[in-house]
Amino acid sequence: MRTRLFLLDLGRMHMQRSGFLGDLPKNDPIASEVVEFPISACLIDGPQGRILYDAGCHPDAMKPNGRWPQDFQSQFPWSGDESCHLPNRLEQLGLGADDIDHVVLSHLHSDHAGCVEFFSNSQVIVHRNEFDAALLAHKRREDDGFYAWRDIEHWRMPDLNWRLVEEQEEELSITEQVTLLNWGAGHSAGMLGLELSLPESGQVILASDAVYSLDNLGPPLRPTGFNFSSVKAAQTVEKIRVRALSHNAQIWCGHDMSQFLSLRCSTDGWYE
Repeated sequence: MRTRLFLLDLGRMHMQRSGFLGDLPKNDPIASEVVEFPISACLIDGPQGRILYDAGCHPDAMKPNGRWPQDFQSQFPWSGDESCHLPNRLEQLGLGADDIDHVVLSHLHSDHAGCVEFFSNSQVIVHRNEFDAALLAHKRREDDGFYAWRDIEHWRMPDLNWRLVEEQEEELSITEQVTLLNWGAGHSAGMLGLELSLPESGQVILASDAVYSLDNLGPPLRPTGFNFSSVKAAQTVEKIRVRALSHNAQIWCGHDMSQFLSLRCSTDGWYE
């Protein structure tokens, strides 16, 4: 069995362009332009198991009394039909949550970790600092939507099999083809990426929100608008850029619409 990489289309969200490019002047009309961007996850299906990278938005995120606060729903609205919900995307591939061995969460923002609670039989891998930051937000009853209080209320259950990645664990082999990359603080309190080696497609780095879009890579390097640490976020972008060059790897960004539309989604096939 050869390793296959599936790109899962999990709908769309909207926000101002300044969220993608934090160096835009506030008085620039482009900064306030509202743009559409993709929400996605990746499924890696190989001889040593199945790995899901990120878990999208919860199906109840946008309801009147939904998981996301109303202000967040208005400012960053999600759109998509029922096929875009993660459980349904997996079902289209003949899979359920119990068929996933590892769930690697780039971070715990609500558009990347909304469906974690479904994976009670998987090992759920996340950066320890990110896990602590989300739990602290929950303890304080903070609910700004980035860490959705109602999502955390469900996935903090003790029956989930958490694997917390420590700061000093820079790289971890999940399978022979898949390496976990620990980027630490940046866009969030603790970011994780994946690099995988495919026989035909070559090396692929799954960057998630460490690199929102190819515009952030430059040159020159351009910061995103939402960061836990702007300095460390910029360092991470440079680290990913250098690694991609040295490994001759593609970088799949977290929310780049142009790149996303150029890629093959799971409804049309896979990469191997």
